[in-house]
Amino acid sequence: MLSFHYEEKAIPPESYPQKYHFITFVPSLTLRQLASITPGRHEITIIDDLKPKPIDYNKNYDVVGISSLTSSINHAYKVADKFRQKGSIVVMGGFHPSALPEEAKQHADSVVIGQGYESWPNLIKDISEKKLKPFYRQEKHIKIENIPPPDFTNNTWGGDIMSIKPTSGCPVKCEFCSVSNQKFKNIFETRPIKQVINEIEQIEQKYIFFCDPSLTTNTNYTKQLFKGIIGLNKKLINCYGNAHVLAEDTELLNLARKAGCIEWHVGFDSVSQDSLNGIGKKTNIVKNYKKAVKNIQNNGMSLIGEFVLGFDSDKKDIFRKTVDLINEIDINIPWLNILTPYPGTPLFEKFEKQNRLITKDWSKYTCLERNVVFHPKHMTADELLNGTKDAYKELCSPKNLLKRIFQSTNLSINSFMHSYNRNINDAILRFKRERIYKNYY
Repeated sequence: MLSFHYEEKAIPPESYPQKYHFITFVPSLTLRQLASITPGRHEITIIDDLKPKPIDYNKNYDVVGISSLTSSINHAYKVADKFRQKGSIVVMGGFHPSALPEEAKQHADSVVIGQGYESWPNLIKDISEKKLKPFYRQEKHIKIENIPPPDFTNNTWGGDIMSIKPTSGCPVKCEFCSVSNQKFKNIFETRPIKQVINEIEQIEQKYIFFCDPSLTTNTNYTKQLFKGIIGLNKKLINCYGNAHVLAEDTELLNLARKAGCIEWHVGFDSVSQDSLNGIGKKTNIVKNYKKAVKNIQNNGMSLIGEFVLGFDSDKKDIFRKTVDLINEIDINIPWLNILTPYPGTPLFEKFEKQNRLITKDWSKYTCLERNVVFHPKHMTADELLNGTKDAYKELCSPKNLLKRIFQSTNLSINSFMHSYNRNINDAILRFKRERIYKNYY
């Protein structure tokens, strides 16, 4: 019997308010993909640790597979240790174990490095033959079109959102982004549209969450995809896109609206052109941000605008400039992240060589306004932390909340309700996080 475990939190499940799960998180697509390539003779249980239901350690599993990000790896290691004590074989994978496999191996019988489409079936075979290796690495690239679709029959999630991923890889390769993790083949590819449409038709949930790094890399592909989705009565959320494309391609946005898209997620990253040039993201032009926002909103869709604070070109005035621009261009849902050098990324390697890492306590690698894990260039770590907190506090003020909610009234009813709920809950959760973290750390 196999158990898949997915871990994507910075703090344990018992510390989260229940509402936080269903608003913020979606089920793991990775586990369903692994389930689809597991031989049918095995019984599979998917345990999604994003839900507030505690893990039952009394169940007997032959193999426990755990996928984890950096911010939650400490908790994932505790889960792994408990299952090993029970006698289960534990296999770890995901971004963090792939970046630091020797560390992960201390808590697992085996570690899958990088993509597991080839490694996982070989690992299962080796377990049955009692020849389990300590590490598995996918040697050859498997085209995305040859990867079986996810297994949606094992639906233990129970929520109203399901994930899909029509494309993979991102050509932009920002040095701070986990997609740039060198242990994963960052090759941009597209799945056959007919395959994706068939997958969507099998999903019982109404809301579809796109896991793609960007749906604007190949707009011809995305337009054909949206055309195929029209009429399926689905609502599309979290469609990632690049600002320079969304500022110009009105046809794409028109098709997105017809396909049921209610929200785009845009990584503006910075309001400083110097910072954008410094990270190599030349596709983002600050003066075009407002046009991208208006094009999305004119088609009745809302926009999450994400910004990162703490780049080497950022000075102490970056916080004021960021808040002012967000208010000026009328972003529906603003998100602020503190720059975080995740293991496996070029940024982590650079900061490690420059001796700029403050800690390797992975639970602090959250991007949230709770910790700064490196020494910024033009300010102190405390100044970066407090500046981000103050900026978020201003954005979540009653005045700015009411302004964004009022500005969202010209969107479609679904986009308005989504924007309203996001803003209210983001504001509530920002203040709740202080209490949660205080109790946890």
